[in-house]
Amino acid sequence: MLIAASDVAAHPGTTVGDIAARTGLPQSQISTAVARLKEAGAIAVAPDPADRRRVLISPAAVPSARVEQVRATTVDAALAAALGTDDPHRLREVADALAVLARHLVP
Repeated sequence: MLIAASDVAAHPGTTVGDIAARTGLPQSQISTAVARLKEAGAIAVAPDPADRRRVLISPAAVPSARVEQVRATTVDAALAAALGTDDPHRLREVADALAVLARHLVP
């Protein structure tokens, strides 16, 4: 779901097929993720004016309370537990390294 949500955020007005192509995930998994994201209020779907059989998927105009909660949550507590320290310098260093990895390891 996180991969699908991230892709929709980066490509508003996209389709299930486009998300599957960009992420390499099976279309069935993307369809399931889109349905769950829609139910959670994280995304909005609308008919494609060019082809009424398809729907266009975009981030929700107003994020749900759950989406806001997830966005406000940091990884600091998990990193502190994993590293066995709450040293802010070490936490920032590891968080920065994870951000670099995330940029390079996208699907």
